[in-house]
Amino acid sequence: MSLWVIFTLAAAAMQTVRFMLQKQLKGAGLSTGGATFARFLFAAPIACVLAVLTLAATGTPLPAPGPGFATYVVLGATGQIVATFLTVALFSLRNFAVGVAFTKTETVQVALFSAVLLGETVRPEGWVAIGIGLAGVLLLSRGTGAGAGFFGRAAIYGVLAGGLFGLSAIGYRGATLALMPLPFFVRALLALAAATVFQTLAMGLWLAWREPGEIGRVLARWRRTVFVGLTGMLGSLGWFAAFSLQNAAYVRALGQVEIVFTLIASALVFRERLTGREGLGIALVVASVVLIVLSFG
Repeated sequence: MSLWVIFTLAAAAMQTVRFMLQKQLKGAGLSTGGATFARFLFAAPIACVLAVLTLAATGTPLPAPGPGFATYVVLGATGQIVATFLTVALFSLRNFAVGVAFTKTETVQVALFSAVLLGETVRPEGWVAIGIGLAGVLLLSRGTGAGAGFFGRAAIYGVLAGGLFGLSAIGYRGATLALMPLPFFVRALLALAAATVFQTLAMGLWLAWREPGEIGRVLARWRRTVFVGLTGMLGSLGWFAAFSLQNAAYVRALGQVEIVFTLIASALVFRERLTGREGLGIALVVASVVLIVLSFG
């Protein structure tokens, strides 16, 4: 099995854990902004320390990034901030598993962004896999309760989050390419460290302006928020490593396997039940993932 497949599967699993923790943080007195900020606050120092240790261990001098590195980092980091914010807000509108499924429209959007911004096209079998996965997502995106309609607030949040996650993936892929010819894992760590530092500063300034006192509440709950940062950093490292090895469209298409992990979390942790239609949607997503692995793994 290819390295990028292993990194993607690990990242999807870790991201599910992080979303679970963030969902619980919203019930612990933190705002959507606070729960989002916790994702970055503790991730930045961990990522920076790992990057420094890796450079020292490999004897690699601090590189001069190629053209566009800073732009790609800001694009990816900003897109991820807003997409994460929308996803956390989505949890209050829909079932946990179905809520995350809304964001999976990202797979089509990232393929288009990849072609336009990076010039990386998707092969025909890739589009078939993406289409199967999208069909599964559409089945998962309609249910009863708040925001159930396709054009409700939950749908809007999900599609926007998917698009921004897609732009984020393209930004991070571009950032890792700008660090060539360094080894892929070094490129992943350096890009991750730069992105998380930017995100921490940007979110910190936003909260200080819009939600005075929220940063203190995040720090006061550090025993819980630190795990959000740790799992977020590990998940992001998996994504960055995969992006440094493979077209972002294929990485994010395979990343749809996260919905299977989310289903397990939804049933076992949050005691949420899914309908038969949602089960069919998940089966299509799994079929899409299998096709991606067989075709590009």
